[in-house]
Amino acid sequence: MAGQDKTPENQTMMQAFEWYVPADHKHWQRLGNAVGNLKATGIDNIWVPPGCKASSAQGNGYDIYDLYDLGEFDQKGSRSTKWGSKEDLMQLMEKAKEVGVGIYWDAVLNHKAAADETQKCVAVEVDPNDRTREVSQPYEIEAWVRFRFPGRGGKYSSQEYHFSGTDTNAANQKNAIYRIEGNGKNWSQSVDKEKGNYDFLMYSDLDYNHPEVINDVKNWGVWLFKETGIKGIRFDAIKHFSEDFLKQFVETLDTNVGTGSFLVGEFWKDSLPDMCAYLSRMAHKFSLFDAPLVYNFSQISTTENADLRKVFDNTLVQVEPYNAVTLVMNHDTQPYQALEVRIEPFFKPLAYALILLRQSGYPCVFYGDLYGIRGDPANHVQAFGVSCGGKLPDLCLARKLYAYGRQNDYFDQPQCVGWTREGTPDYPHGLACVMSNAGPNEKSMYVGALHAGEVWTDVLGWEPSAVTIDERGNGLFPCPGTSVAVWVRKDAPGRERCGKFDADIYKT
Repeated sequence: MAGQDKTPENQTMMQAFEWYVPADHKHWQRLGNAVGNLKATGIDNIWVPPGCKASSAQGNGYDIYDLYDLGEFDQKGSRSTKWGSKEDLMQLMEKAKEVGVGIYWDAVLNHKAAADETQKCVAVEVDPNDRTREVSQPYEIEAWVRFRFPGRGGKYSSQEYHFSGTDTNAANQKNAIYRIEGNGKNWSQSVDKEKGNYDFLMYSDLDYNHPEVINDVKNWGVWLFKETGIKGIRFDAIKHFSEDFLKQFVETLDTNVGTGSFLVGEFWKDSLPDMCAYLSRMAHKFSLFDAPLVYNFSQISTTENADLRKVFDNTLVQVEPYNAVTLVMNHDTQPYQALEVRIEPFFKPLAYALILLRQSGYPCVFYGDLYGIRGDPANHVQAFGVSCGGKLPDLCLARKLYAYGRQNDYFDQPQCVGWTREGTPDYPHGLACVMSNAGPNEKSMYVGALHAGEVWTDVLGWEPSAVTIDERGNGLFPCPGTSVAVWVRKDAPGRERCGKFDADIYKT
């Protein structure tokens, strides 16, 4: 390798929860037991659920109550969060560090829920479909906006916060969107313009025009990194709170914890221009989840004879590959959720191959696809088993071991596409992928003359034949119908690791 730059190792992240994970306070323990297995299959970083105290012991954390309570204080009916105690969290952090897995925190900074007391304030009702339009005169309401955090007793922070809006008048139990009045109070102006102004999302809306709120939440970010050792943050609902504040937050992290942290935002909108504009305003210090790609996966998987060649059209990874986190499903788009995006089961392995085995984007695999979705029988929510016929871990491993080097695309048929990776001096083995959303097919593709004479087979085991690479470096690679085949030299190092993933995280 003298005189040559070392090839960067492919990185993969996993969203380490789904909506229906049991509320047994054992999730941190389960993840701690699983991180070694995840690392061995090619997962380098995991995005954990919101670990701050929620409105109840069963809350997933998006109903956030206290930023500074990570399962340490007896508040809202429990010391632990849904996911476990702070001690469990710190044990997970230690185990992850030992095996080389980074932790990304899910930060819910837009709002707070389950206030401790009401407070009288003057507010005005606004049109839910146009929050810039007032539909009442200002009048006094009793708003759930007083947060005392009695269980914490001022430890870490004494801030009680300020709010710009709320959704309930406790005086008469009327639900509406109330903009709280006051000197200089208004919705943030640096938010998405959907519904006129999309500052308000739910619960009690934090006022990022107020310096006390700005300073406290910036301090919390630094505290969280130093307290836990996380490596990055996934920011929830960034369409809904101040971009100006978020820029300050990022600058504060850069100054106090360094510039190497990974930061990704949930800007869930099927509008590529809006996403690109957001990245530009954030000076590309940020990544976004590629929502348009998820919708493309859905459209192609649910449409007969859809054109696979168009799968990356108008996606973030196509135009901003270094700032795109690619994904197939998450906790919001999984079945029975408000933003559910239907992706047919046959297409899941094709979609994962498209995000894992190509050179662009930072792929994120979903806990529910690796381990299954538990469901909620009491509320008639169906459970789902692992996706991709249990082969998703092998796709992750193929990315880690073989998906390197020059990429040659063969997007030349509407129902059958493929690509190859030729390898590099330090990852020399190469890879060929071919997929069909119709009948069985095959594709002649170039993998490099250095591979001449090698015999390649499908690491997924779905295509039983073998392919011999000719003297020019070409092979004729088949794939089954409505399926995908991932071809690698049959004796390539690491293939023996395929099929070893333990998907029984609940030890049933």
